[in-house]
Amino acid sequence: MSAGTLPGDPPGGRRALAVWGTGVSVYFVAVIFRTSLGVAGLDAADRFHVNASALSTFSILQLLVYAGMQIPVGLLVDRLGTKKVLALGAVLFTAGQVGFAFSPSYGMALASRALLGCGDALTFISVLRLGTRWFPARRGPLVAQFAGLVGMAGNLVSTLVLARLLHGIGWTAAFAGSAVAGAVVLVLVLLFLKDHPEGHEPEPLPHQGAAYVRRQIAASWREPGTRLGMWVHFTTQFPAMVFLLLWGLPFLVEAQGLSRATAGELLTLVVLSNMGVGMVYGQIVARHHEARLPIALGTVGTTAALWAATLAYPGEHAPMWLLIALCTVLGACGPASMIGFDFARPANPPERQGTASGITNMGGFVASMTTLFAVGVLLDATGGDYTVAFSAVFVLQALGVTQILRLRKRAIRRERERLVASRVETVHVPA
Repeated sequence: MSAGTLPGDPPGGRRALAVWGTGVSVYFVAVIFRTSLGVAGLDAADRFHVNASALSTFSILQLLVYAGMQIPVGLLVDRLGTKKVLALGAVLFTAGQVGFAFSPSYGMALASRALLGCGDALTFISVLRLGTRWFPARRGPLVAQFAGLVGMAGNLVSTLVLARLLHGIGWTAAFAGSAVAGAVVLVLVLLFLKDHPEGHEPEPLPHQGAAYVRRQIAASWREPGTRLGMWVHFTTQFPAMVFLLLWGLPFLVEAQGLSRATAGELLTLVVLSNMGVGMVYGQIVARHHEARLPIALGTVGTTAALWAATLAYPGEHAPMWLLIALCTVLGACGPASMIGFDFARPANPPERQGTASGITNMGGFVASMTTLFAVGVLLDATGGDYTVAFSAVFVLQALGVTQILRLRKRAIRRERERLVASRVETVHVPA
């Protein structure tokens, strides 16, 4: 047994990497579809003749479906396994992307984004579960960060490739053509994905209906590590999500006076920063667990400071160096949000990992949905004042930091107690 490997740990290796790669390819495509509206927001407003509040409804509805499904998805993954859930997700988000391509009206487009959000919701928790089934526990932080890294690569594709297709071949051809990727990953899942390696089958769970569901949710929620993970995810993820998903491009073009091309380059910088920071955060957290909260809170504080400097800049437009700094720091929000799972994971046994991850993942998307709505409403109410609208970011950050500070001692104490107990059990396991 290698150093740092626990009894019963999966072996990892090339086979694990291949299977996990198949699963994460579904998440990659889901993120392309999820973030496609971020580069098409202004086009969507023209196509469907809607104002800022109605435009934000696209992303709000999509995230509402996504966030609302996180706990049910966690339960589904715990019950049905990864392969079935990922296959269903690919079917739904592909259908949603096709529907969005051909929607003749605002109402049908909304329904399509809701369907897309439903399929998207099934992917990330499944990929996290796949990682815990195929890789040793000590690799958990790195595997989770790499999953987030692949997701940001999907965001990069939508920013660079889909944006060009949209303005080159038009709305319908761009969105319908991109849907082919969904069909490809569905075939890959059906042919190559396996829930777990041989000899590492999970214990079968009895069918207990509603009582089982309530027990899983209640047991996960009772763990302070699960709640701390949710609030870390809540506080760190949403500033970048709101920026990339919808409001970044309009803010840079309309409030900062940049061209679409320059604004697109800054959105790309957010994604590239995310990918670079994700590699660094994953390595640090894997080696130094005590660095988790300082990294998360440091990211929140730096993000708040740069947003404040950008919005309060006395000139007509913030200077380019400040916008570059803001977008670089926004790139750290995604990797910081992954730290939430590093609190929830050790707080729950394997049979509750899906449920606990669902609760954690819900945090950031609830914050993103709330902020998307608030920014849209404030823009309409103030006649397009982005300074007032983006001030909503600080309110949610303050709420999240308060909860993190409230829960941190209990969660860390409980985690240490579990670690000591597991070491004692390992010592008494007969060779």
